Amino acid sequence: MEQNLAIEMESISKIFGDLKANDNVNLSVRQGEVHALLGENGAGKSTLMNMLAGIYTPDSGVIKINGKEARFASPKDSIAMGIGMIHQHFKLVDVMTAKENIIIGRKQSFFVKGKALSKSIKELSDRYGLDVDPDKKVYDMSVGEKQTLEIIKVLYRGAKILIMDEPTAVLTPQEINKLFRVIRNMKQQGCSIVIITHKLNEVMEISDRVTVLRKGKSVGTVVTKDVKVPALIELMVGRKIDLSIERKTFDRKKTLLKVDEVTVTDKDGKEALSGVSFDLSSHEILGVAGVAGSGQKELCEVIAGLARATGGRIYFEDENILGRSPRDIIKMGIRMGFIPEDRLGMGLVGGMDIVHNIVLKDYQNQPGILLKRGPCVEKAKKIVEELDIQTPSIYTPVKKLSGGNVQKVLLGREIDSSPKVLITAYAVRGLDIGASYKIYDLLSEQKEKGVGILFVGEDLDVLLELCDRVMVLCHGRVTGIVDSDKVTKEDIGLLMTGEEKEEVGA
Repeated sequence: MEQNLAIEMESISKIFGDLKANDNVNLSVRQGEVHALLGENGAGKSTLMNMLAGIYTPDSGVIKINGKEARFASPKDSIAMGIGMIHQHFKLVDVMTAKENIIIGRKQSFFVKGKALSKSIKELSDRYGLDVDPDKKVYDMSVGEKQTLEIIKVLYRGAKILIMDEPTAVLTPQEINKLFRVIRNMKQQGCSIVIITHKLNEVMEISDRVTVLRKGKSVGTVVTKDVKVPALIELMVGRKIDLSIERKTFDRKKTLLKVDEVTVTDKDGKEALSGVSFDLSSHEILGVAGVAGSGQKELCEVIAGLARATGGRIYFEDENILGRSPRDIIKMGIRMGFIPEDRLGMGLVGGMDIVHNIVLKDYQNQPGILLKRGPCVEKAKKIVEELDIQTPSIYTPVKKLSGGNVQKVLLGREIDSSPKVLITAYAVRGLDIGASYKIYDLLSEQKEKGVGILFVGEDLDVLLELCDRVMVLCHGRVTGIVDSDKVTKEDIGLLMTGEEKEEVGA
């Protein structure tokens, strides 16, 4: 048996109805190791870690922590064994201070003296190279500060094993570098860290070993420094994938969309967008970057006619469309493939199949009072085939499809409508690496046809590789519009934090 193992998960299986989420999975993590867990969406990564965190109970198999067999009936049991999980969506109470969040839920928490608590938090922070103000309210914190607080919270509770689910998803490059320094400090202090992520460049930078899951099974564990990215991808998907994105440039462009000083106020009276201005041309992909909640959603919705602006103008082919209904805007040639976190809450009806979701969008374009299903059936078959949508039938309700396949249905429907302007927000969220690159190819094809594409994304590497220009939003304001060939990820990161820059290469 390998010595100094913090975690041993042997022959772990978990079944949900007809779905075998984990099938005899094996995972071992050493003490003082950063271990990455890789796999496509639906490979079973989160299920496996949720069993380690006590959220689920394995149907079969053995879990050992520091050589001792452990059974977790609840997260409380897992915490007692020194395991802490930091979820992608933070579990913090906004109106409380950092130190109140740290002690909430603990016995005798309200009898801890404030000065003593602040001192212990500071000592813990200094030991691991963390930085947090114990008296700062959560609602005043940046995303990076909230994540730091989550880390301190689990360390304060005695965790020596940390599970981090997509820890860099909403961080700027600068915040990612800071997080990686913290992870290395925790590793030096003897902590074991398991990272669930899909960013292969970060896996190569921070991890010591990688375990790959595919279709619920563990297919291999490799030493990071001894493996290349293409080999990891082949382990993940079972075949070789070309990860190159060809970005063609075009000279003959015309302005399709011009957004001029647009302001949008949210339901609380705060400005979600403040004086946003930019233009989008044919044969162009304009990327939109920014930390979560910087106004990306409101920008997409106001262009599509789903949100009302309190100021400004939006011109589509020199005609002001501000205040037009979504139906009028669609008829003009603007299609929106907006993929929110609630995938079925906007764009698709979960109880309907693929065919009827296409009918919903196209019925107003059909002549007469009787709908012809034939063209929609053919469209559905075409979309399923071209995007490799995994569905038993085109008549299967979309709510029964995986999140990634739901997204493919929505984006495929919008692309099939031959738009002049296509707005895609988080178009590859939830998609595996193969499907993601298929989407990038489809968007590049649309660009070649003369479509102007607004691409709201999270992965800065992809934004710089796929997009001609990148517009950065921070707190609803444009802090820069930059040429992708003339900036680095770090430049984008500074703009994401609010450091403004003159427009480059427009």
